[in-house]
Amino acid sequence: MPSTLTWIDHDPIARERALRILSLFHEKDSREELGLGAIRDSFADKLFPGTSTIQTRLRYMLFVPWIYTELERKRVPPPAFAERARRMETALIAPLLESLDRSGVFGKVAGKSVKRLPSSVYWNGLWVWGIRRVNWSQDEYHNHVDKLYKRLDVSSGWGEGNDGFSVWHPRLPNPPKGFLDGTENLSFSLRAEESSFLLDRIMKSHEESLLALLAGGYEPVDCEFPWEHPKRGEFSSDHRQLLDYAEFFSVIMQGAAFLYNLMLAELSKQKELEDEHRENLNKWKTLLENCQHTGLPLEELWEVIAGPGYAVTRQAKAFVSAWYRCALNTNGKVADDPESRVFVRNRERHLKGARSRFTNPKALERWGGHAGVKRMEYRWGNVKILLSDLRAGLNGGNDAVS
Repeated sequence: MPSTLTWIDHDPIARERALRILSLFHEKDSREELGLGAIRDSFADKLFPGTSTIQTRLRYMLFVPWIYTELERKRVPPPAFAERARRMETALIAPLLESLDRSGVFGKVAGKSVKRLPSSVYWNGLWVWGIRRVNWSQDEYHNHVDKLYKRLDVSSGWGEGNDGFSVWHPRLPNPPKGFLDGTENLSFSLRAEESSFLLDRIMKSHEESLLALLAGGYEPVDCEFPWEHPKRGEFSSDHRQLLDYAEFFSVIMQGAAFLYNLMLAELSKQKELEDEHRENLNKWKTLLENCQHTGLPLEELWEVIAGPGYAVTRQAKAFVSAWYRCALNTNGKVADDPESRVFVRNRERHLKGARSRFTNPKALERWGGHAGVKRMEYRWGNVKILLSDLRAGLNGGNDAVS
């Protein structure tokens, strides 16, 4: 029987949270095996608001509103809006693939049959950064855009009815000439004015975030985790505390993922995988010993990541607390610790029920051998690319595509 996910569509925040959960199924390392996604994403949204692990390049933050504003200008009606938008988005694929920098093109493999469009991936970020000013889901937007037209018509007139309403930020840069008719040599290179606009949006919408700090004052760096940033000592105490807890959580909980996979390898009698995950746990033990933040008070973790949009369940907090105690009490020697194994098994069975790999042979057969073992880096890999795109534009832009 296929799994389903249902929610009551009360408000845009609840809807966005549900869509974000659905997006986890498309990510390679969602870590929902042990139910840590909400905690991980709380960290990520605190550090890098408006981003996601499936965003690729920064200029999509402009491609999408440029397409939508053109369709709005033409007053394309609701029945046709979504399809016209799709055609315009997929029309970007070929010219982007012809550019020198083809990394991150949506539809690079699937072409025009691509299922997930840039607009759906960047929709939340456009709202979070204040580029999109109407807090509707994308489906609401497509199906009721005629209501926006009426509001725009009123706002464009003189007199008391003009309330200055706009769907998109009023200082959204104009698209380069030729963008909409396909004659531009399209690329991901941002013009200077585009970079300045995006930087302003990040700074104005989330000036206290680490994303804003890095975007506004630092050259891009190539480190594996955000807490390894060479200028970390210059960050504010709040940023350093958030990074301390982010590293703490990333290190501590990776051990639970390794143990989970070790137990499944034993259950499925795959000796090679069993040996691999035992070695992974040995390496993790060393990582745990070298982590400087394992002494942080665990109870403050929940205060550090508190905020709207996520609800960390009591069961998730209890599991993290139990695992934390096991990890420290055993000095990382959890591979054959009965209590640690019980906590991991019970957590997965609580989350998956009849689909638990510990009790469902078919579910175990679908296990790939490395479920959720990558250390959490809170979208840093994607954020580095976005910051690099931004800095390149700020350092001169690319007038050749204007």
